Amino acid sequence: MDLNHQKILIVGLGISGIAAARFAKKKGASVTVTDMADEKELGAYASMVHKLGVNMELGNHNIETFVGADLIVVSPGVPLTILPIKRAMAKGIPIVGEFELAARHIREPVIAVSGTNGKTTTTALLGKMLEKSGFKVFVGGNIGNPLIDYADREETSDVVVAEVSSFQLDTIDTFKPRVGVLLNITDDHLDRYPDFNSYARSKGRLFENQQQSDSAVINGSDPVIRSVTKDLRARKLIFCHQENSQAKTKKNAVIRRGNSTTPANITIRMKENKEISLDLSGTNLIGRHNLENAAAASLAAIDVGGTPEGVQSALNDFKGLPHRTEYISTLNHVRFFDDSKATNVDAVIKALETFDEPIVLIMGGRDKGGDFHKLLEPVRQHIKKLIVMGEAKEKIRSVLEEVCRESVQTASTMEDAVLSAYRAASPGDIVLLSPACSSFDMYSSYAERGEDFRRVIDNFKQPEKKHDRKKTK
Repeated sequence: MDLNHQKILIVGLGISGIAAARFAKKKGASVTVTDMADEKELGAYASMVHKLGVNMELGNHNIETFVGADLIVVSPGVPLTILPIKRAMAKGIPIVGEFELAARHIREPVIAVSGTNGKTTTTALLGKMLEKSGFKVFVGGNIGNPLIDYADREETSDVVVAEVSSFQLDTIDTFKPRVGVLLNITDDHLDRYPDFNSYARSKGRLFENQQQSDSAVINGSDPVIRSVTKDLRARKLIFCHQENSQAKTKKNAVIRRGNSTTPANITIRMKENKEISLDLSGTNLIGRHNLENAAAASLAAIDVGGTPEGVQSALNDFKGLPHRTEYISTLNHVRFFDDSKATNVDAVIKALETFDEPIVLIMGGRDKGGDFHKLLEPVRQHIKKLIVMGEAKEKIRSVLEEVCRESVQTASTMEDAVLSAYRAASPGDIVLLSPACSSFDMYSSYAERGEDFRRVIDNFKQPEKKHDRKKTK
């Protein structure tokens, strides 16, 4: 794709937008960047764009700029329903995302990982599996380093492992991964999509350009995935838990959770029925959902030439990622876990199923349109006390208070929430931050929210800080 002398409009000045602008400028394009935020709001991002020496239109979107472009590159955070983009679409101007732009300039095989939950963990783990198998690997996409950063490099890797979100899949055209991995599809981003089916179809686009020589790694236990992948051209590689492996469809990876005599393991069967057994007894990943992530990563790694030894080594060494059911500390025999990345209902359900101990749960934030009614039974089974905070606190309380053993308590700050949770907990209990909401009502990101949770706990640990756990509101 030749960008030389083309008028390229970059919409949205996040990390991927700036990376796309840098790339297009380097390729000889005439680049304009636009964002509804003004220069003061954009802060360091605006300074980075100034250094690129491209045109800037901040504080509003100029429709004339949109309809006058040769190509529009939309950042993931920008809805395709805004008026300037609709006008450009009506005029037939190509509209792609940074992910698609990058893919058009990458020749190495790409493994793309998507799903409602578990994308980042699976992407990072898969990268480690391939590295330990002797591959030179670029890991990026929605996980951190934009894919366009790799396209801009002179030095290449053997394989590219990229996390891809539904928003990025909305703006693909020719993108075709050598291996596509789809972990799960559950309610999320319903503040952005008109309905769940639209969101599910967006996830299914991961496979739409694949051919028979490509592979689709899919969760055989997920009925929505089965629906959106029924007509694939690519070879299906299916993973599932042992209790779901009795159906007639061939399973390529079966997860066995283990017992007192047999350790948990993943059995992989690929070409020529060769069987590979991966031991899970040494992994740091906890929860049923993480075993699925491990199985998906293992299948994808083996499919592109990863070695059983490299895959096993990565499973043994992988420590997990921050803010994903992450153990933080123990205070007076009460354990604290940060699951701030759980920004939808299904992620919270998976976190609750991880523990056998009574849980004091901290929820809330900005509602993304999820159905909190799906939490009724998990809360009834697992929750000792519920603390709610943020914009969605009253909505959550109204849905879940009928199944809570004690009255639902509200908090105005993270410190209030953690202190209330600590006072409600008994020795042996779990205090879990798992919000089911985005963080943008109080924080700039789920990571900032998780760090605030850790900060409050660290303050509690200081000798001069004394908190009477007997006090309740």
